[in-house]
Amino acid sequence: MKFVLWILAIFAAAVVATLAAKNSGYVLLVYPPYRIELSLTLFVLSLFALLLSTYFLMRLSLVLLRLPNYVRAYREQKALSIGRAAMMDALKAFFEGRYAAAEQAAVHAMESGEKSGINSIIAARSAHELREFDKRDKYLASAAGKSVGESTMHLIAQTEFMLDQKQPLSALNALNELNTTKHHKHIGALQLELKALQQSQNWDGVLTVITQLEKRSAISNTAALLARQHAWLEMLRMPQQDLKSLIALWKSIPDNFKLETKIAATATQKFIQFNDCQSAQQLLTNSLNAHWDSELITLYGNCKEKDLLLAQINQAEKWLPLHPDDPGLLLALGKLCLNQALWGKAQSYLDASISLLPSREAYISLAQLSDKLHKPDDTYKYQQLAMGLK
Repeated sequence: MKFVLWILAIFAAAVVATLAAKNSGYVLLVYPPYRIELSLTLFVLSLFALLLSTYFLMRLSLVLLRLPNYVRAYREQKALSIGRAAMMDALKAFFEGRYAAAEQAAVHAMESGEKSGINSIIAARSAHELREFDKRDKYLASAAGKSVGESTMHLIAQTEFMLDQKQPLSALNALNELNTTKHHKHIGALQLELKALQQSQNWDGVLTVITQLEKRSAISNTAALLARQHAWLEMLRMPQQDLKSLIALWKSIPDNFKLETKIAATATQKFIQFNDCQSAQQLLTNSLNAHWDSELITLYGNCKEKDLLLAQINQAEKWLPLHPDDPGLLLALGKLCLNQALWGKAQSYLDASISLLPSREAYISLAQLSDKLHKPDDTYKYQQLAMGLK
């Protein structure tokens, strides 16, 4: 199409040139006392040349007027390119673990006029990894007050810094500030909140956040199970005001966690502290029937309530054929028989436990038994053996 238009334009120019050559007209210009006579063709060509020259002079003037803006824009674009290149170098160095180089490149990007808040965050994170906390805080402050997205980066970085320095309350304050930006519910923020709550020992909050992470498939089933188990265990380890509070807490624990060894052992010790041996015996029996544990069975002999001793001995002797070589079970039976004044059986069970695995607790029980039997030499001997074991 363009080729056809050019052909037509050439033919049109040829026709105009031919007509102009045959044109006999002229133009008379009079400005007293001057008189100028020109051919019509020359006048038209001169007028056209004048208009064309005027057009080019105007274009040149506009270019000259705009030249400072062009130069300024060019310099800004060049500086922006340098800043972007420095920012990419900073990102590359940071993820390669070259934190000093990353900080230097990020500072160079900021000095080059690159205004993205990413540079401040990279510099702050690099300084944090280098343990230069004063410089980190300076960079972090320069990242504040940016757009919503960059403000989120600033608060997330601040939260991670506080958690790394074991300052969970400051981290939670940063997350609360993030809440105002409507972004605190994203997965990364929830994971940081979980860590902050764990550090601050807010176990109710931990259970809530785990549920939120599960809804978003942001935590594996195993990790969620272990985190919940740890939360319930720590709640049990916290001082309880009275037996009523302990019972209320125990009832709130899901049944599948009540059978876990550490939880059952901690709860047993708590119930014994409050002299509720019946609850301690019941939960130990349930847990041991569900899955046997040699360490857990040793707690079975710590209950000293007279009304329960015979029932405990009978239950422990039912387990004995199933676990005849368990030193913990033999130790528990020895302690129960000792508390029930069954001296012979106590001696037999304690000796059997020591033959399988000598323990400080078994020697202490034998020392107590010897003292009951008025055998001071044996009492001293077992005390010395107990002191030799940790």
